[in-house]
Amino acid sequence: MVFVGIDPGAKGGWSIIHEAGSVESHIWDDIKFIESMRDLSLTNYKNCRCALEKVGAMPKQGLSSTFKFGESYGEIQGILKALGIPFQTVPPQTWKKSFSLINQDKSKSIETAQKLFPGVDLIPTERSRKASDGMAESLLLAEYARRHFG
Repeated sequence: MVFVGIDPGAKGGWSIIHEAGSVESHIWDDIKFIESMRDLSLTNYKNCRCALEKVGAMPKQGLSSTFKFGESYGEIQGILKALGIPFQTVPPQTWKKSFSLINQDKSKSIETAQKLFPGVDLIPTERSRKASDGMAESLLLAEYARRHFG
């Protein structure tokens, strides 16, 4: 079984937890995401469970950025559907409750992911100095999928 977590958005990420124990986490990159999901669909699509964070418009967010974000979210769903990867959308309140992260800031998500997966590097690039909350939250979404969809 393979579990995927996706935190959509420009600073989001995606993570994969393999039943054999290996874990990978990635900062958002459209091309790498498509390649990774294609490879996954070729080898494990029948044994794959994916949690995609269900998102909506944010208060005080501009119309243009809201539209672009919604378009990106739809593209992610289209990629998963086209590749035959089953997924469920999970509201932030639902998955965050599983990790006691309701009303917590992003740094708490990073801390929780690092405790659960101490061997996973959440630093997105060599030039980065701090861990990516998008990678951390996608990892927690993958763990949510493992616990609830497995």
